[in-house]
Parts: sequence; structure tokens; C-alpha cells
Amino acid sequence: MQAFTTLTSHMVAIPTENIDTDQIIPAQFLKTISKAGLGQNLFYHWRYREDGTPNADFALNRPEAQGARILLAGDNFGCGSSREHAPWSLMDYGFTAVISTSFADIFRNNSLKNGLLPVIVDETTHRQLLSLVAEDPATAVSIDLAAQTVTLPDGRAVPFPIDTFSKTCMLEGLDQLGYLLKQDALVADYEAAHPARVDTGR
Repeated sequence: MQAFTTLTSHMVAIPTENIDTDQIIPAQFLKTISKAGLGQNLFYHWRYREDGTPNADFALNRPEAQGARILLAGDNFGCGSSREHAPWSLMDYGFTAVISTSFADIFRNNSLKNGLLPVIVDETTHRQLLSLVAEDPATAVSIDLAAQTVTLPDGRAVPFPIDTFSKTCMLEGLDQLGYLLKQDALVADYEAAHPARVDTGR
């Protein structure tokens, strides 16, 4: 997992509310257990027409969207099924963070476990960001995970919440297993100091 410290990028806005995981990555693309290539099918039914050609009106297909690493999404983003392919597809496309006013809990947890940062901002800030992107698609913001802030072009730093464990894992580029393995020396020291508490299996 890639470590996340700071990120400065322009944004792609898809402000539709209640975007579910089937809209993010449709069920027909869930047969794979590989993360590679899922990004080309991100928002498939919105991104492509029935004949397979790109829908020029969709946000991801516009020239100004290229290279954006932040998705500015509508409220309750990622609702629906628990498919881990949803954050996989967003990350494979190139997104590193998603900004919204709220996320579905399972999607949020899956994102944090895979290195995609879900950033929750208040409604006023969200409206301001949407307005800025509408005026100038090149508008960039900066996300500082250690400080837990999103800095807007006017210099205002907006705080966002994240639990301590997830924050530590993302800053260090560790998944849950990696975090546990990193504690191996501490576990060994504890077992050595408390032999009576160690189950020998006898």
C-alpha cells in the first residue's frame, strides 16, 4: 500500500448523491480478483454509451479531468453493496482521495484499508468546492493527512475526521496485516516477559 502524506491536485466533480458501488463498478466486472485494469471500467454505464464509445458529456471523459487525483463526490458516496472492487477501481483509475459530505460506512472502511482517503467536509465547504470547479476545472486543493486538513485556494484549512489507526496505517503505507507484522518485535518481547501467559499448546 502506498503511503499517503500530502496531496495537491485538481478535482473531478461528480456531485450526484447516493452513488452506489454498482454505479462505481458494475457487477459484470467483479469476476476478477486483480486490481489492475479496473479503472477503465470505473462508472462504466455513465462513462460509455451502449455502443461502447465514450460519453463526451461525462465528467471523466472531459479533457480537464485528465490527471486529477481527487474525486469531488455527492453525499452518501459508495452506498450499496460491500464490494471492495469499488475503491480498487477508483485507485486504478488514478484517484487517491474522494471528498464528500458523507460516505457509506462499508465503502469508507474498504477505502481506508486500501489506501484511498475518504475526506468528509461540511456542506458549505462542499458547495464552495463545486462552485470553484465549475468556474475553473484546474482549481487545486491540498490535502494534508497528518494535519487532517484540506486547504482551499483561498488559504482556508478545513479539518476532516479520520480514526487514529487508519491514519497511522495510511501515513506509513501499511494495511492491517502490515501493521500487525510491524509489531512482531513488541509481541516477542511481551511473550518473553510473560512466559506463563503464552499458550504452548501442551
